[in-house]
Amino acid sequence: MFLKGINLTLMIGPGEPVAVPKEVLDALTSVEVTSKTDGPSGFQLKFTIDKNSPLNILFMIGAGIQIPLMRVVLYVTVNSSTTVLIDGVMTDHQISPGSSSESPVITITGEDLTRVMDYIDFTGIPYPCMPPELRVLAILAKYAFFGVIPLVIPSIMIDVPIPIERIPLHQGTDLQYVKKLADDVGYTFFVKPGPSPGTSVAYWGPDIKVGVPQPALNMDMDAYTNVESLSFSLNNDARTLPLLYIQEQYSKAPIVIPIPDITPLNPPLGAIESIPKEFPIINGGSKLTPIQAVLIGLAKAAKKADGVTANGSLDVLRYGNILSARGLVGVRGAGVAFDGLYYVSSVTHHLKRGEYKQSFTLSRNGLVSTVPEVAA
Repeated sequence: MFLKGINLTLMIGPGEPVAVPKEVLDALTSVEVTSKTDGPSGFQLKFTIDKNSPLNILFMIGAGIQIPLMRVVLYVTVNSSTTVLIDGVMTDHQISPGSSSESPVITITGEDLTRVMDYIDFTGIPYPCMPPELRVLAILAKYAFFGVIPLVIPSIMIDVPIPIERIPLHQGTDLQYVKKLADDVGYTFFVKPGPSPGTSVAYWGPDIKVGVPQPALNMDMDAYTNVESLSFSLNNDARTLPLLYIQEQYSKAPIVIPIPDITPLNPPLGAIESIPKEFPIINGGSKLTPIQAVLIGLAKAAKKADGVTANGSLDVLRYGNILSARGLVGVRGAGVAFDGLYYVSSVTHHLKRGEYKQSFTLSRNGLVSTVPEVAA
């Protein structure tokens, strides 16, 4: 237990992790876990130990293995609700010897399970008669041993290659190929830890920015204030209007289509958007059908839509919940321009003895809320 009301559980093991003994948990002095939408999640653990502690040997086991499979699962229980912060593997070990007045410190860093998918090059494996979603399922089946549960949303761009014409071949590592298949249809791919310890969800599908908002972040509201800091910035140059070139089926005449950054899965969260100043061209549209080209264009345009960002920090006990990335959250008390709903782009968990705080980054497309109020 790091803090009253919050229980921390650490599991470590080669392939199949087990709960560490009390001696290991007592040596743990700080935890930092980062979850973000634009890359893999990562973690850093610091242990203060005795020079002759067996932990030196335990944590060095994974250091000499070419493919690190020293797995780490970290989860917290707040108010009887369990949240898995990270399920990944160790990637780096460092030891600070200490001095006569300071104990040695072991620092362990790692990434989520996408790191395991990025070590072996499987180039050349054939996938006859398999559309992209079936290829993704076949690839993710390798990682069932790690508790990876695939959540694959079939694309409306049905492409079942005929073997006498072409057979798709694997390109690069599993992670590289799965991400390429996602980019080809305007999808995203990530691995999210949980919902229960020892399991993760591998999501391959459209980037979704809708859902039930998390409890609101309140600033400058006296007793209702639940954030330590929150600052906003507006980048008027962030918004672009991509242009997509396609060919008319019969005349082959080029047609220019401006691609908006709003979709049913990515609705506007700000009512006043900045005027786009750049008009980048999306390449490859001439090789696709109009529907395929527009769908890919919409997905790429949505990634460049957020001109308002917010950075802040909070104390988890004061907030009463654990803020999660890849979800919506309300903001109150920031004024008419910045109140409303935001998308949580990244969250970093900071745990020390007697302290559990989070730093976070929020984003949305413009100023002034599109909803009249947000739930507390």
